[in-house]
Order: sequence, then structure tokens, then C-alpha cells
Amino acid sequence: MMDWTDRQCRYFHRLITRQTLLYTEMVTTGALLHGDQPRHLDFNAEEHPVALQLGGSEPADLAASAKLAERWGYDEVNLNCGCPSERVQKGAFGACLMAEPQLVADCVKAMRDATALPVTVKHRIGIDRNESYDFVRDFVATVAEAGCEVFIVHARNAWLQGLSPKENREIPPLRYELVEQLKREFPQLTIAINGGLKTPDQIAAQLEVLDGVMIGREAYHEPWSMAQWDSRFFGRHDPAASREQVEEAWLDYLERVHASGRSWAHAMRHALGLWNGTPGARRWRQVWSDHRLKTLAPREVARQATAARLSGAAVAA
Repeated sequence: MMDWTDRQCRYFHRLITRQTLLYTEMVTTGALLHGDQPRHLDFNAEEHPVALQLGGSEPADLAASAKLAERWGYDEVNLNCGCPSERVQKGAFGACLMAEPQLVADCVKAMRDATALPVTVKHRIGIDRNESYDFVRDFVATVAEAGCEVFIVHARNAWLQGLSPKENREIPPLRYELVEQLKREFPQLTIAINGGLKTPDQIAAQLEVLDGVMIGREAYHEPWSMAQWDSRFFGRHDPAASREQVEEAWLDYLERVHASGRSWAHAMRHALGLWNGTPGARRWRQVWSDHRLKTLAPREVARQATAARLSGAAVAA
């Protein structure tokens, strides 16, 4: 998610789940090939497994970017064909690429020829008012012929005109049945679903018929919802037994940021949902969001935030 899932966000999420595949923000090929590569590509070793999500429509540029992904040590490279924003459309990539499946196939082939990394595609079930299953079926079939084996499907259409990105996540109806139909028609492909799923039970239900589930904003806003993913979905040990444990490890990270002379506030925004749903959570967030405290060391702010949270819990009780 652009401007959200940066390396600091991903480090925080790794404190809660170690096994889930994490994705970067969408990075355009132009930013990688002509911009500050370390700023866009550097990540913490703790983030593995992590995929680089690319935005672009020129096969040669995507191939060069895929090579960079491999050189930097990413585990997967993903082509975004699902973002509906006007800014992305002006660059001729994102969801509008679904109207040109052969171009997407050419992009995938160029990327596969350039790297040994898995090349995956994220897309919608349709664009604008075209709600025909045939549209998404033909898109997947064409791109699969180029060697793509993994498709992450946002189960809504993308309306390229008239809706904001936020509205595009809410107004076009969810049609999970089309994603399930794709899996039935292409059993040899890995088909993952995205859109509107929140609870572990909802995730588990989808995994009964599909190969994977992508969770976006729910994981960001309610990070503790990921707390038992590793044990439930991967059969592995959960890294954190409590929110307190996550907060303590996160404070160690914030202290390192602070000691380097950088502001910890930008990183802390990713963790503001940690105590959501518990008494005193609002007071805890208010302390961490108080701009007057941003020059203090993180542990001093944490002391005040915890005191506020516990006093709020006492009042709620």
C-alpha cells in the first residue's frame, strides 16, 4: 500500500508474524531506474520473506527492475495490475493494464527472463462496468501463457473513472465467486484472494478453496489480528505472546531510530493500532500522537502512554 507499507511498517509487522509474505509499497520502474535506489529498495533482514511490488508497463524497464529486486535480495517480484488511482493511470500502469493482457504477458516474460525470482501479478476481477467472468479469465489465461504461476486477485472491479481509490475499495461489489471460478478453471495456478477479508475465520474459509489470502488495510489498522497467523496457518510458533511483548521489541527499534538522529514519529504511526479494542487504547494513541512529545526519547513517551492507557483501563472498568 503506497505510503503505508514501508520498511518500518514491515519491521513492525514482523514482530507479530514471521511467516506471512510481506509486500513493499508499489514502486514505479521510473523511481528505481532514475531515482534513489537505496531509498526504495533497502530493507531490514528481518523482513524476509518480502516481495517487491512494481508499477510499470514497459517490459525492458520492468526487466531491469526485476534484476534490481534480485540483486537487493527480495524473495519475489510482483507486477501491480490492480491500483485504480488516476496518478497511476497517467503512468499507464496499475488496473488499466488489464485492458492490455498481451502487454502484461510481455512484461511478465521480460521479467522472468531477467530474474530467477518468482514473478507474480496482482489484479482486479475487471475494470469499469465490465463484470463478465470471461474478461478476467482471458486476462489470467494470457498472462499465464507467459509463465506467471501466481495471481493475487482483488475480488472487485476497478472503476477507472468517477471513483477515488478509497471508493474503489468499497463501492464495486465483492464477487468472491469469480476468484473461486478462476481456481476451478486453472487448478495448476496459485490463486490468492484479496478484498474485504478481516478475521482469521474468514481467512481460513477462503483457504479451503483457494491457495492464499492477501490482507491489506485490516492488518495495518488492526495489527494484533495477525497475532496467531503463524500457528494457525503455517503450523509455526507465534513470535509474540502479548501486545506488551510487541511494544517492548518495537521500542528497541524506535530507540535505535532515535539514536541515529532520525525522528521516531514517522515509524510510530505504523504501530498506533497495536492496542485497538482494549480499554485505554485511545489514550495511548493520543500520547504517541502528541507532537509536543516527539523530541523525547521513545521510552519516555512510552512511559507516559502506558500510564495513560492503564488509567483509561481503570476508568473503563
